[in-house]
Amino acid sequence: MSRPISTPGPHLLIAVIGGSACSPREAEWAEAAGQLLAQAGATLICGGRGGVMQAASRGASAAGGLVVGVLPGVSATDANPFVHIPIVSGMGEARNAIVIRSARAAIAIGGEYGTLSEIAFALNWGVPVICLGSWALTRPDGQPAPLHYATSPEEAVRLALALARQDQLKLEP
Repeated sequence: MSRPISTPGPHLLIAVIGGSACSPREAEWAEAAGQLLAQAGATLICGGRGGVMQAASRGASAAGGLVVGVLPGVSATDANPFVHIPIVSGMGEARNAIVIRSARAAIAIGGEYGTLSEIAFALNWGVPVICLGSWALTRPDGQPAPLHYATSPEEAVRLALALARQDQLKLEP
């Protein structure tokens, strides 16, 4: 006797982006953000490697959440130990586009130029970005870029969830 196929509701994917190496403070923030996202029922998507990505994955996994890691290389074994679903892209840093296209919002914690590229993709594609100790940007005309800023992981997650859910409502018929 076969079991009926259940189709879960849409997953709310929230990206946590940041450097593959990070400070202890950034790691603490990322782990807290991952944990809070999981507790809220969101799925974490990240680059799947070390630093901010691993800390966020650790927090989400510890809270019973689902972690998707989009890897730059060609082996799933490159994922940090807290990734549940490794996506092997073979695309190097171009995988940043997949992370952002898949997310309803992104929380940027610290980061270098790879993080900046993800922020640029998000701004170009209308994905809300919440910066926690990350980039502060202005447009060439001197106007601020449409980024949101948080001073704690709790505030960053609250903003990300609110903006992602607001965006999700626009997509529903």
